[in-house]
Amino acid sequence: MPRADRPSALPLSPTGPQPLVSTSDDGDKVVASLPSGDRIEVLLHGATVISWKGPTNNEQLFLSSKAALDGSKAVRGGIPVVFPVFGPPPKDHATSALPQHGFARNVRWEYLGKSSSESIGTASALDSSVKLDFGLSSAQLDEKSKKAWPHEFSLVYSITLMTGELGVSLEIKNAGEATWEFTTLLHTYFRIGDISKVSVSGLEKTSFIDKVGGAATKQAAGSPITFSGELDRVYTDTTEPILIKEGSTTKLEILRDGMSDVVVWNPWIEKSKGMSDFGPEDGWKQMVCVEAGAVKSFIKLEGGETWQGGFRARIPGATDD
Repeated sequence: MPRADRPSALPLSPTGPQPLVSTSDDGDKVVASLPSGDRIEVLLHGATVISWKGPTNNEQLFLSSKAALDGSKAVRGGIPVVFPVFGPPPKDHATSALPQHGFARNVRWEYLGKSSSESIGTASALDSSVKLDFGLSSAQLDEKSKKAWPHEFSLVYSITLMTGELGVSLEIKNAGEATWEFTTLLHTYFRIGDISKVSVSGLEKTSFIDKVGGAATKQAAGSPITFSGELDRVYTDTTEPILIKEGSTTKLEILRDGMSDVVVWNPWIEKSKGMSDFGPEDGWKQMVCVEAGAVKSFIKLEGGETWQGGFRARIPGATDD
């Protein structure tokens, strides 16, 4: 499938180290790195980002030690792409025959190529970046998925690695004539040191759906989110930046574009035990999901229309002089 917005040629030849992109020997994974030391790994299965390391080589994403990386099922960890439905599909909706979270995280995507921006005429390479594009269309689905959701679509998923920063964006196009609806989410598992010391701020003024509390809608808490048991909340209609802190240290800042809903999740002890692909046993202590999405209600796309959304996660101080 074609890639949208192909980059124009750079006017000058870069000097010094440049971003590097390679494909694994089996063709199942794309790896990109910057001269600064930043690095990402992306499986073609689900176009799932399974690793993001900052300039100090610290892993920013949680990947289950039992995650299936062979394409047999969705990856437990990293950044799975949820489309065209979030959660269990409604029984009375066009997505009702689909599995939970849809099919995008369970199929092989096409690697469309890279574009990069290198430091030119300077001694520093810290302004380098590299963008990887991945595509999925209705033509790539198996017959079972096509029967369950018989709509024409094309997705372009762009993953941009910068110094101390990761940006992901999803372009969803109705490639047919008939109107259809969708919800979508970037199911991001962030790695942390100790969940008991973690707080998530930026959602204090936002009401939420408490999925642990019977899916009841609750008023804004007025304070940062902290964790002392299973937590599964859907915050809606919010555009504020989100900070993930561990103790007094801000680990990540998250900015969203076109995705006004946020899911915050940690399975805690009992729920993690019930997931066969979750590990290590105490892995729930080292992860928190803060997931940007558009899930409050279904979005309608007319034939030929396009929707875009995504987020950027930044490691504070990573680009400071």
